[in-house]
Amino acid sequence: MLFQLDIGGSTVSARQVFARFNLEEYAKTDDSLDAAAPNRVLPKGPSHETRAASFEYARELVEGTLQRKAEIDDLLRSQADHWRLERMPVVDRNILRVAVYEFLSQIDVPKLVVIDEAIELAKKFGSEESGRFVNGLLDGLLKEKSFPGTVT
Repeated sequence: MLFQLDIGGSTVSARQVFARFNLEEYAKTDDSLDAAAPNRVLPKGPSHETRAASFEYARELVEGTLQRKAEIDDLLRSQADHWRLERMPVVDRNILRVAVYEFLSQIDVPKLVVIDEAIELAKKFGSEESGRFVNGLLDGLLKEKSFPGTVT
């Protein structure tokens, strides 16, 4: 959702992104499907209630990240030597933003868990170097700044 908002610029609002998100269509996706097995039956996934709760949590993360975007971007800029935030790949930039938001506000989530999840997202959706880039920036930020909650 953050990616969509970032590439959409001022032509798309968070409200529009949330409204267009199709929870049922999203639930049908399965990364293990490929052209070699087009008739494969999808495994039974989480219930609608579980998916809805996950969407609401994602929505909270997106809204919180947007509300604190200026603060988050300042923190990223302070740590990103030789990288202008605007020049970072859009995927990496938004993974970093949501991770820093979690550093700032999700005191019940250990910071190392946040970093691990951000790295996994970067590897899955970013470039070949994204995982290392995200890891380095978040690890450096964690060492330089103090955030509420626990590291482990």
